[in-house]
Amino acid sequence: MNLDHIPKIKHTQSNNFFLLAGPCAIEGEDMAMRIAETIVNITSKLEIPYVFKGSFKKANRSRIDSFTGIGDEKALKILEKVSKEFDIPTVTDIHEVSDAAMAAQYVDVLQIPAFLVRQTDLVVAAAETGKVVNLKKGQFMSPESMKHAVTKVTDCNNSQVMITDRGTMFGYQDMIVDFRGIPTMKAYAPVVLDVTHSLQQPNQSVGVTGGRPEMISTIARAGIATGVDGLFIETHFDPANAKSDGANMLDLNKLQKLLTDLVAIRKTINHL
Repeated sequence: MNLDHIPKIKHTQSNNFFLLAGPCAIEGEDMAMRIAETIVNITSKLEIPYVFKGSFKKANRSRIDSFTGIGDEKALKILEKVSKEFDIPTVTDIHEVSDAAMAAQYVDVLQIPAFLVRQTDLVVAAAETGKVVNLKKGQFMSPESMKHAVTKVTDCNNSQVMITDRGTMFGYQDMIVDFRGIPTMKAYAPVVLDVTHSLQQPNQSVGVTGGRPEMISTIARAGIATGVDGLFIETHFDPANAKSDGANMLDLNKLQKLLTDLVAIRKTINHL
């Protein structure tokens, strides 16, 4: 993937995958800076182009008492500080049309959540900011149908678009990744695999989403083997006490080993 359109992306000659990674939600400045610094150090060593990820608010919650954020502007300013401090691009998800212009003042990539990717007004609002648009594939959508979501962006004279696969609903409480969709969607735009959300177990009776983090390495390795352009990984130094999606996040202490293995796989594939 040509990353020239993403400001501050660190280019390498390694023909590596790129990485979108960070906490599910911005819980505070200290945690964001700590996570960003750790990932920057790892990705710099491994020559992986890196985009810091953090949601400035969470709108899709199972229960009304679930954590939604620390305040929109406060969280967006933290994302801006991360970007300036480490000279890296940032990505956050938006949920309403009014979010697009607001978030675009602070971040480099606007992400459309999977449940909202068919919302034309939201996709168009993101595209019209001129920012890079990351379209999460709906859990209910075929890979082929993502062509139309991409076209909504490009029809707004914005070619800066990518697709992220985050799995497909499998029954009521599980997700599955259909790796046949990776080459299909690569015909439309660069493709990212959301490793951690693909391992969610939604719709639990307790109202808190579960997950299978022990499968993160398996899904990530398969994604690299099938030729994804990038990976999306939510990570936290204390997943058990994270305020959002802790059940499927990767422990930050395990990230370097995982990425080292994935880089080795990518290099092997590049030489086939």
